[in-house]
Amino acid sequence: MDLPEELPQLYKRHIFACATQRPPMHPRGSCGNNGAGPLWEHLGKRIEALGLNGQVGFTLSGCLGFCSAGPLMVIYPEGVWYRPQTLGDIEAIIDRHLLDDVLAEDQVVILQR
Repeated sequence: MDLPEELPQLYKRHIFACATQRPPMHPRGSCGNNGAGPLWEHLGKRIEALGLNGQVGFTLSGCLGFCSAGPLMVIYPEGVWYRPQTLGDIEAIIDRHLLDDVLAEDQVVILQR
């Protein structure tokens, strides 16, 4: 079977946020050790409070592959990676990307393999 040209989408956007928690001295590091937990908790609560749960999917994921750069999240379908450090950064991403449909440029991270 060929891949379809386009399928109906469940969400306008889908956020994947790394929740991996490795031991504190692990050589790869982890988003969990870099403070991801409170950021993702805040993001989930804000998505719900703003009534965006029908438009924005939010999934805590395992490792996204760039452990030392975390905490990391990626928003699809745009494929934009963000590295929020504070609750204010989360608010900026919500306001700009999710509500205003523009990049939260100060939070964007360009990753390289």
